[in-house]
Amino acid sequence: MTDLTNIQRRHKRIRAKVIGTPERPRLSVYKSNRYLHAQIIDDEAGRTLVAGSTKEYNNPDAKKVGAGKMAASEKLGLQLAKAAKAAGISKVVFDRGGFRYTGRVATLADAARKGGLEF
Repeated sequence: MTDLTNIQRRHKRIRAKVIGTPERPRLSVYKSNRYLHAQIIDDEAGRTLVAGSTKEYNNPDAKKVGAGKMAASEKLGLQLAKAAKAAGISKVVFDRGGFRYTGRVATLADAARKGGLEF
């Protein structure tokens, strides 16, 4: 038996069902303690079409309102949707990467929907 963490186990189970196609690529999310990474992937071609990270938005030293991880997640979702629209992508399948659909992951998904992506 392999020594997989719960997140890895959930991610394997999700990836068995969620596949990105050229018509409907996969929006994949990875969450670390500090940053959130997201990319839109065409699994059939094995290419990343659009990618982004909260590294450019997240400032852990900032104490002002709207400068935290949740605000950075929302900015990333909007930026990802804008870049996807520019690349001609309007529909995606959501791959939460084994992470729970709450907090920063849900904020990213909601912002991407608000930006025009259809899940």
